[in-house]
Amino acid sequence: MDARQLAYFLAVVRHQHFGRAAEQLHIAQPSLSQAMRTLERELGVPLFHRVGRGIVLSDAGSQLVEPARQVLRDLDSAKAAAQSVRGLQRGRVELVSMPSPGMEPLATIMNDFTSRHPTMTATVEAAFTPEEVIHFVKTGRAELGVLGAASTPPAEGVRVLHIEDQPLVLISPPGSGEGTPPGHERRKARTRPAIERRQLHAMRLVVSKPGSLMRQLVDDVLSSGVGAQIVVEVEHRTSILPMVLAGVGHAVMPSSWTHLAETAGAHVRHIEPVSLLRITFVTRAAALTPAAQAFTVCVERYAAQPSSSAVMDSDS
Repeated sequence: MDARQLAYFLAVVRHQHFGRAAEQLHIAQPSLSQAMRTLERELGVPLFHRVGRGIVLSDAGSQLVEPARQVLRDLDSAKAAAQSVRGLQRGRVELVSMPSPGMEPLATIMNDFTSRHPTMTATVEAAFTPEEVIHFVKTGRAELGVLGAASTPPAEGVRVLHIEDQPLVLISPPGSGEGTPPGHERRKARTRPAIERRQLHAMRLVVSKPGSLMRQLVDDVLSSGVGAQIVVEVEHRTSILPMVLAGVGHAVMPSSWTHLAETAGAHVRHIEPVSLLRITFVTRAAALTPAAQAFTVCVERYAAQPSSSAVMDSDS
C-alpha cells in the first residue's frame, strides 16, 4: 500500500463514482479501477460495493477513510517541513465553515492569511450545523472549522477558540426608508440605528425552515410575543438576502451579513435587546500541518483585536 493508492481511494470516496474520480485525478478509469483492485487485494478485504454506476463504501472501506486522510496529511506535513528549510513556504489548508461565519470573519481572516502566505492555498467546504463542522474536523475531512452557534458547543476530541460574538440585525428592503442612510454604508457599526424587538410586530419576515440554527435565532427574537408574519421559509439561508432585496420582506440575520446587505442597497438595524451568534474556531487535536498552523495564527490575531466588528456591534 502506498500514498498514491490512498489518494486514489479518497478520490473515489469523495466522488462516490470511479469515472468522476478518475477525471479529477487526470487518469484513465481502468487505471483507477486496477489500482483499487490492487489495494483491496493487498488488504484482503473489499473496500467498495458497486451499486449501479456508483459505489458505496464497505465496512472496511469506511474504517480506512480517516487513517488514509491522516497518512496523506502527515506526508504533506513532512514535505512542507522539509521544504520550509529551503524557504519554500508552500502548503494547503483545508477548512469547513458554516455560511454566516464563512462571510465574516472568515473572509477577513482569509485575506490576512493569503496576504502573508501568498504561495499557500486553501479549500473551504460547506457545513450547515455546528455538529457537522465538528464531525468534519474530528474525522479528518478538514483540519480546521468555523462555526456559529448560540453558545460554544461541546467539542470533545477537538480544540476550540472563541473568535467573536455577532449580534443579530434586521435587514430591510431597499427603499423602505429604514436603517442606514445611502452613502453611509461603511460608517462605524456603533452608530448604526437600532430597532426594538416589539417594533417587529406585523413585519413580514423571510426566514429559514424550522430546525435550522438561523430559525432558532429568529424564534428567540420573536419569543417575547412579537407578532411578526412569516411570509417565506427557505431551505438555504443564501436565498434570504435576494428575497429581501426583491422586497418580499425583512430578515433577521447575524451581523456578518451587514456589509453585503448594505452594499446591495438594503437597510440594516441592530435589534435590541441583543441576541448573539457565537463564532468558534475548531481545530483537530492532533498536530497541524504548517499551513493550518499559519492559518491558526491569523485566526488568533483576528480574535485578539479589541476593535473587531463584533465588539463594535455590541456597543451600539
